[in-house]
Amino acid sequence: MSASDPARDNAGRNDPFGWIDETARRIEEASRTLTESGEAARVSDEAVAQLMTAAIRLYAAKSDGEERTFRPLTGQGDVVTPTEALTAVSEVLRALHLGPMELALWYRRRPDEE
Repeated sequence: MSASDPARDNAGRNDPFGWIDETARRIEEASRTLTESGEAARVSDEAVAQLMTAAIRLYAAKSDGEERTFRPLTGQGDVVTPTEALTAVSEVLRALHLGPMELALWYRRRPDEE
């Protein structure tokens, strides 16, 4: 959705899921504060797993269902380090009993690229 999308404008009033946008922003800010202060341990493993599961599920549903991709990270530049990104990707693959070969088979050009 774009910022001018009517569904987004009604967030919180008519949409029972309108709270997600604001909560996501607050979670992203809190994660930055926690990691920068070395206090990531204050968030349970289960909570992080729930957030990762939800984010992956929503990203896949939006990109496949809308036949487009969008930048999966907030902001500009290096908002996460390559090490952070590859650590997460590696563990997601491992959790699903997949390896780099399966990733290579599924890797594709973005639908919006020429």
